[in-house]
Amino acid sequence: MSSATYYRKGSKANVRFNSVIGWLARHGLSLAGAAEMSVRGRKSGQMQRVPVNPHTHGDGQYLVSARGHSQWVRNMRVAGGGELRVGRKIRSFTAVELPDAEKLPILRTYLEKWGWEVNQYFQGVTATSSDEEIAAAAADHPVFRIEVSR
Repeated sequence: MSSATYYRKGSKANVRFNSVIGWLARHGLSLAGAAEMSVRGRKSGQMQRVPVNPHTHGDGQYLVSARGHSQWVRNMRVAGGGELRVGRKIRSFTAVELPDAEKLPILRTYLEKWGWEVNQYFQGVTATSSDEEIAAAAADHPVFRIEVSR
């Protein structure tokens, strides 16, 4: 099931929905904790914006790519950080990608909180799946631990 190239493109309706969520966050309204993330494009050098669901687990904060190895993931691997924005509040962060072996507890709690929105991208894996099933899906879903500058 796992592949280093797994990526699931959103439907037109999903792309529109994400545009609305990003617009709302950019203008100060965060739905369920959503924020707009900006990360420098690896080819263009321009800041690319995408709505994200920063996820807190234990004492850390994480970004999970439900859709897989997306453009923002590829950009993050090169840039090593970016910005999170909700309205006028912009927080810079650095990011470190987690190895697959460390993702299980983060993915489980992410699916508990955000499964209603992202289950379609996890190919049948849900918050109630076994540890083995979630671990098997880990390679398809990059996770970054972020450190926000205060």
